[in-house]
Amino acid sequence: MNIVTRKFDTLVVGAGGAGLRAALQLSNAKVKVAVVSKVFPTRSHTVAAQGGMNAALCNVTADNWHWHMYDTVKGSDYLGDQDAIEYMCRAAPETVIELEHYGVPFSRLENGSIYQRPFGGQSQDFGGDQAARTCAAADRTGHAMLHSLYQQNIKAKTHFFDEFFAVDLLKNDEGDILGAIAIDIESNEKIIIEAKTVLIATGGAGQLFRTNTNASINTGDGMAMALRADIPLQDMEFFQFHPTGIAGKGMLITEGVRGEGGYLVNNDGERFMERYAPHAKDLASRDVVSRAIAIEIREGRGCGPNKDHVMLKLDHLGSDVIKKRLPSIRDTSITFLGIDPIEEAIPVFPTAHYTMGGIPTNRFGQVVVPIGEGTEHALPGLYAAGECACASVHGANRLGGNSLLDIVVFGRAAGNHIIDYLKENPHHKALPEESATSVLQRLEYWEKNTVSMTESYTVPQLKAELQLVMEENCGVFRTEEVLEKGVNAVKAIKDKLSKASISDYSSVFNTARIEALELENLVEIGLATVISALARKESRGAHSRMDFDKRDDVSWMKHSLYFMKNNLLTYKPVRTQAMTVATFPPKERVY
Repeated sequence: MNIVTRKFDTLVVGAGGAGLRAALQLSNAKVKVAVVSKVFPTRSHTVAAQGGMNAALCNVTADNWHWHMYDTVKGSDYLGDQDAIEYMCRAAPETVIELEHYGVPFSRLENGSIYQRPFGGQSQDFGGDQAARTCAAADRTGHAMLHSLYQQNIKAKTHFFDEFFAVDLLKNDEGDILGAIAIDIESNEKIIIEAKTVLIATGGAGQLFRTNTNASINTGDGMAMALRADIPLQDMEFFQFHPTGIAGKGMLITEGVRGEGGYLVNNDGERFMERYAPHAKDLASRDVVSRAIAIEIREGRGCGPNKDHVMLKLDHLGSDVIKKRLPSIRDTSITFLGIDPIEEAIPVFPTAHYTMGGIPTNRFGQVVVPIGEGTEHALPGLYAAGECACASVHGANRLGGNSLLDIVVFGRAAGNHIIDYLKENPHHKALPEESATSVLQRLEYWEKNTVSMTESYTVPQLKAELQLVMEENCGVFRTEEVLEKGVNAVKAIKDKLSKASISDYSSVFNTARIEALELENLVEIGLATVISALARKESRGAHSRMDFDKRDDVSWMKHSLYFMKNNLLTYKPVRTQAMTVATFPPKERVY
């Protein structure tokens, strides 16, 4: 096998917030760490996060981490694991202060404290008055965080493989993950990176849907790599639709707009959220607001000539507030709509946004797999963090402001656990030469299959077909019939993909091969999503079944586990016991 091989203590796949936070923890501990990223690190999707990061700092309203935990458990529709949620909410204030010290330029109050804005699903005193918990750097919080973390990694001398595409994990005969094979996107040269520990931090899979808020790089690569390594994916039926994407286009309009006082209106000019969430109104949880918008449109109260969207009003906030706290939103609206929100409302519609499910982990970032009824085993040396992972702190629905918190808390936790693991396991295990055989065969197919565009299915055609199928058959509202149609359609696309080709231009533009590998990943994630959704016969959080319109805690208070082999689905119990505090038992979820 004539492939360049490099050896490191830890391989981090993905350079978003989770990967960079873990890498920084490791590099500062003098661990030899490599970060593989298919884009330059500061173009990772964390850069697009707008609204902020939750932490009970108490800078604007009374607050504490226990209230934050309650809101997160309730927001998850009681499917979140309460030990991991407690860990995250307890760690939040310290984590924000760490980021401040790394150089994140948070917006400030008059007294110099970090500015915090209200966000959806956040309360004081276990469901009382609205909390202001979300720490913000204007409406560019993810951008500020990612750049600061990258600069700190450069200072710590983290080794980066920029614009390399990680294809698959490599393992020995005992099943230990010992590295990965990657491609230099520019040259198509292959490299094997051996490592004592591997952290997957590749982000979500929003490109599954035609209209989405995600960058084109969000193709579920790490999750699909896990599936091919016989690791299941957890809770993939729960995909979040953000209530306020630009109608017909998908670009994100942050929840921070509503946190600053913006509100939604229908064609009658009515603030309709008062009917769906009398207490929280426009700051109800995201699944609640998305369904409300969809119902308004379905019942004929949508706006515009086709009555296919609602309007988000913020003109009443005044130009000073918009220019100071929502400058990027104003720029986005002007650029893509020709609308200045200082003067006019923005047309919005729910759009695919966030993968709640992913690679199952515990609160230390270790990847865990089932070994029997109700028991699981942490895979030695393998970790996952960020949107590709499922701790599960988001359960059936993520609260806005918890994603940036998730990536830094569990990125750091994984880094700390890896440091301890390496002390006890200081040596590389032997990687069999044949471990890369199946990966190389996949790569060889796409290198050779560059026939005429008219002779077979093409990757762009199949990607567009997949995105349309997922949007039409696995959206905000679902039924048995629609989901069954979706399962059959995605399976048909997978079959077509085995006969697909890429353009002859691939010899010049190697990105065509990368797009083919990304589509393979998306198809597998699509199957995991729609098969899991078909099986869950209840409505919970973002999974809304019109034919099973109630939450069923007796039959369905459990996590789904999807295995790629034979499209197998199994289940495991929710971890309802918190670490040090009383459990929050399930109850009716109202806002």
